[in-house]
Amino acid sequence: MTVQIRLFAWMAQQANTSSVSLMLPEGTTLSAIRPALLQAFPNAPIPANSMLAVNRQYATEDTLLHEGDEVAIIPPVSGG
Repeated sequence: MTVQIRLFAWMAQQANTSSVSLMLPEGTTLSAIRPALLQAFPNAPIPANSMLAVNRQYATEDTLLHEGDEVAIIPPVSGG
């Protein structure tokens, strides 16, 4: 199955793209995204405290992915 990954902020800069398509086996959960992206983009690791969303809804790493899902990786934000 193919899922679309959306990257933001410095992760998108490090990967030189804001959107990535990943081919994953059926039955894959959201927990597989981190290692798959790290393999594809070693310079853009996903911080452990990033929020994950599937189809614009916050999700946990045990969320089952389906063909055509859009996964957003939202890095932590700081500022003052």
